Amino acid sequence: MKYYLITFFTFLSSTAYTQLTTTVQWQANKAPDSHDTIYYSTNRKLDWKDFQGPPNARSIAAAITFSGFGYSLAMKSRNGKTTVAITVYCFYDKARSWVKQGMQSDYALLHEQHHFDITYIEACLFIKKLKTAAFTLSNYAELVESINNECNAELEQMQNDYDGQTRNGQLKNIQANWNKKIDGQLAALITD
Repeated sequence: MKYYLITFFTFLSSTAYTQLTTTVQWQANKAPDSHDTIYYSTNRKLDWKDFQGPPNARSIAAAITFSGFGYSLAMKSRNGKTTVAITVYCFYDKARSWVKQGMQSDYALLHEQHHFDITYIEACLFIKKLKTAAFTLSNYAELVESINNECNAELEQMQNDYDGQTRNGQLKNIQANWNKKIDGQLAALITD
């Protein structure tokens, strides 16, 4: 029994003195687009060829953009120092994105591109929140997941607002306002 208590106290004291360093980074652009996935880049815009999924005939939408963001965690411990690297990526799924026959126009493509841009904007906010979080060895995994859930809820809300207010891009004057808003947010991210 004493052996277990000594081991437990030794473990507690060693984790109490362990230093934690957290780095947050974008996935390196070295990762090429896979057959089904496009990783967000300000230099690559969507093309109608990227909409490869089967259209939903019952949907009121002319096209659907399936995009999201995610992260991976890597941990290294050495000499009482622990480093957690959080790598964030923003993606577009070609197989789950679709367009109805005869609905391909530059106007509709810009609307869909802005869905992907909104995802990127929220991914950048996710990174910003991660960089200001107070991570410890005992909370980092739970805190990253909590921030991820919060940012994904914000992403869903913004996507719903975008489609709802523009009526899926049908209200051209409101679409023009959203275009300015999204372009402004993207420009601000580039200067940050």
